[in-house]
Amino acid sequence: MVMIGIMADSHDNLEAIRKAVKIFNEEGVDVVIHAGDLISPFTAQEFQNLDSSFIAIFGNNDGERDGLRLAYHDLCYLEDFKELSIGGRQIAVIHGSNQILVDALVKSGTYDVVIRGHTHRQEITGDGALIINPGETCGYLSGSKSVVLLEPVDLNYQVLYF
Repeated sequence: MVMIGIMADSHDNLEAIRKAVKIFNEEGVDVVIHAGDLISPFTAQEFQNLDSSFIAIFGNNDGERDGLRLAYHDLCYLEDFKELSIGGRQIAVIHGSNQILVDALVKSGTYDVVIRGHTHRQEITGDGALIINPGETCGYLSGSKSVVLLEPVDLNYQVLYF
């Protein structure tokens, strides 16, 4: 069975990134999806330690886009939006600073799962598509660091705080 690790808003917190990578490796995830706000190119070296593939998008605070693309070029191609097919599920990944766009993706009927970040608040809802905001990996705003594990076949998920 495929397992997806989901994170967002890591905001240069190397210690938190290391812990998230360790969790994903221990849980044996097949792919990690980062829903934006990586922030600095130097964070790429920590994601090199993943035992899985890595998919990421830009967030609203990712200002150094050329540097990020260069640093992450061996891991993934960074852009503002991703459409994925994993475990038979159609997945949209967007940072989510535009709530109207997030709502449109959910209402389109195209996606089984919409992964978003931006708010730094962990929230999972299932009205139409399953909307997953893993919360903030950095813990800067809430004081709580979290990631999500998702089994795409049955859409079972688990929120992990660290």
